Amino acid sequence: MSEVFEGYERQYCELSANLSKKCTAAAALGGEQKKQKVSDIRAGLENAEDLIRQMDLEARSLQPNVKTMLLAKLREYKSDLNNLKSEVKRIASGNINPDARDQLLESGMADALTASTNQRSRLVMTTERLNQSSDRIRDSRRTMLETEELGVSILQDLHSQRQALLHANNTLHGVDDNIGKSKRILTAMSRRMNRNKWIIGIIIAVLIITIAAVLYFKRVK
Repeated sequence: MSEVFEGYERQYCELSANLSKKCTAAAALGGEQKKQKVSDIRAGLENAEDLIRQMDLEARSLQPNVKTMLLAKLREYKSDLNNLKSEVKRIASGNINPDARDQLLESGMADALTASTNQRSRLVMTTERLNQSSDRIRDSRRTMLETEELGVSILQDLHSQRQALLHANNTLHGVDDNIGKSKRILTAMSRRMNRNKWIIGIIIAVLIITIAAVLYFKRVK
């Protein structure tokens, strides 16, 4: 989830809880104190609306799956804000005597605050569910990144093995070339040895013939 959105969200939740307390306090006041409190609450409502606008802009700038989840949160926050506005309107229009105000606090305002409390409870539950979904999305994204890193590592290992095989193949080609050269050298040496054998045989034959001729001529004399 966006850290920017979470920052706006924390500010809104704190402001909403504070405004709810101020509404409860304003309902028990009268005269100028009440007007001042209502004015203070309305200023807080403007800040809350601004925070919701900021959250809406941030949510719409994110990826579709995250945006859908955050917009669902925003609908709850907007509903909560509308309830606060309704409470402020009821308080601001309640120009009645103290007895009637006490009766209002005991009946109508109590019901309104109970409804608001229920709404906030549902909001908290929804927020928790959405946060759990966010955690699952983060876990899935982390798993995907880990899988991607593992895939890159495997590809790098395969590339290294391929380079090693190519090097071994080149080495074998070099060995084959050396074997071929050695074979040609041995063949040439074998040919020279055979030629030398023939030359030695011829020399021996010539010597035998020469010796025989010498002996023959000695006997003839």
